[in-house]
Amino acid sequence: MAFHHGARPGAETPPAETGFDFWGSMRDLWRLVLRSGAPGLSWRIALALVLIVLGKAAGVAAPVLLGDAINRLADHRLGTSGLALGGGFILLALGFAGLRLIASTAPNLREVIFTPVSQATMARAAEESFGHVLTLSLDYHQGKQTGALARIIDRGSRSTDFLIRSVVFNLGPTALELILAMGVMAGRLDWRFAAATFVTIVIYAVLTFRITDWRLSHRRELNLADGKAAGLSVDALMNFETVKAFGQERRTVGSYAAALAGYMRAAVQANTSLSLLNGVQALVLNLGLALMVLLAGLEVLEGRMRLGDVTMAVLLVIGLYQPLNMLGFNYREIRQAFIDMEQMVEIGRAVPDVAEPQSPRSLPPATGGGAHLAFRDVAYRHGGRALGLAGISFESPPGTTTALVGPSGAGKTTIVRLALRLVDPDSGAVTLDGVDLRDLARTDLRRATALVPQEVALFNDTLGANIAFARPGASEAEVLEAAEAAELGAFIRATPGGLAVRVGERGLKLSGGERQRVGIARALLADPRLLVLDEATSALDGPTEAAIQETLRRVRRNRTTLVVAHRLSTIVDADQILVLRAGRIVERGDHAALLARDGEYAALWRRQTREA
Repeated sequence: MAFHHGARPGAETPPAETGFDFWGSMRDLWRLVLRSGAPGLSWRIALALVLIVLGKAAGVAAPVLLGDAINRLADHRLGTSGLALGGGFILLALGFAGLRLIASTAPNLREVIFTPVSQATMARAAEESFGHVLTLSLDYHQGKQTGALARIIDRGSRSTDFLIRSVVFNLGPTALELILAMGVMAGRLDWRFAAATFVTIVIYAVLTFRITDWRLSHRRELNLADGKAAGLSVDALMNFETVKAFGQERRTVGSYAAALAGYMRAAVQANTSLSLLNGVQALVLNLGLALMVLLAGLEVLEGRMRLGDVTMAVLLVIGLYQPLNMLGFNYREIRQAFIDMEQMVEIGRAVPDVAEPQSPRSLPPATGGGAHLAFRDVAYRHGGRALGLAGISFESPPGTTTALVGPSGAGKTTIVRLALRLVDPDSGAVTLDGVDLRDLARTDLRRATALVPQEVALFNDTLGANIAFARPGASEAEVLEAAEAAELGAFIRATPGGLAVRVGERGLKLSGGERQRVGIARALLADPRLLVLDEATSALDGPTEAAIQETLRRVRRNRTTLVVAHRLSTIVDADQILVLRAGRIVERGDHAALLARDGEYAALWRRQTREA
């Protein structure tokens, strides 16, 4: 029985701000389409482009045939025979209907053919962004709101589908239709018709773009307010225990309401400016149509045009105006989609602080006795803190236990993160079995190490999946064995569903001690060379802690262990105890030697013993 789950977050430097680049963004989109992996990608793209050209050509040719048909009817007054007139009119009318059918069917057929490509592109964009985010550092994730980050990925991936539909299949074909229609007007009618149409569309487009650009500030405000509201709601729902414990429901709802109020203000401004845009567009198009009809009427009166030509001109203009009615919406949404895509691309440009080495080295074969962990003159400075680590040097030979003690902020957790390569040192080196962690393949490092944190993070999945997260292919028997070793067997047997029971969001259906034991079982199942225990029994009661401490003593015999401890009673049997203060090791030795030294460790021991 195998258990599976999603990947864990990893680890960067925020990207530099970049300006909007239409062609650069289109190149990014094209590359994304090419690596989408859609079935039949090449022939689908080629056929979709053929259908675009065919549909627009048919749409322009249809009014020409109808104009010729009407001219044939007008020829009846000039003595043309009824049979020839009727036959010619029927053929032209059938041709008009056929071309209209092609013009209306081609977009639908193109949609059927190209939809797998656009959907695959959208999925690839989301997958790549999500995968990249999981490689970014702890500092990056700690500085982001989860809800806002998820919304950026969601909006950015969806924007790729919209850009394909709007730019490639709407604006591009509209420009092609304009060129064809102007060519027909200049050739069949008069250059003034083509010029009037071109000027009308240019004025329409310029006004539309200017007003829409002005409206984009409101759209940006909508996005910011939307992201802020989403971030606040997700943050509050994920931490609802804290909200309820301190009775801050009303204040939390107030913050959410304030974010929504900002969204509503921007929405009102956006809708008002939209009405202005629609009014200006209607005015320009109708003036252009009136000019076209006036020119046609004058040409008929002068005898230079026939009634069928007038019909052809009006239908060509109306055919051009139809997609232009959506130009403002498409332009606005395209710009918005580019903004969404830019935000997603910005995430993709973020460079992981902890990067995979270009020429990774492998660990030497496991000896079964644990790993050799060494810190050599390591220094590290947190971005948001004045203190870090300085001159940290120690070794943990295979099969030994090294304990880290000291006050909060002394650097214990930072040493753990360095040992697991969640961060890299500013200077010095951390090695595992003689290999610098910066040169070690990430997969090798993760297989060789396991962490039991103070606050165990669980997924909203089954108990079995959470234990097997370290080894998704583990059998049910192996999962149960690890659970028994972590003193979790009795709980599993007493729980309806056993390993199949769901633990809830972040494991909140379990008690703190049960979550801790799941974390221990997960680490034991990984069977690492280096086991890191960051206050691994802090949430357990006395009898359970004693039982798990005995279990941990047994499993430590065949592996190297790094322990962070606040309760000194849990590390009295450690081979080496490092006492930290202000990012430096101030004392080192085993329990007896440190007590005999009567220094800082001895003072901590006396204080805890007295409190106990």
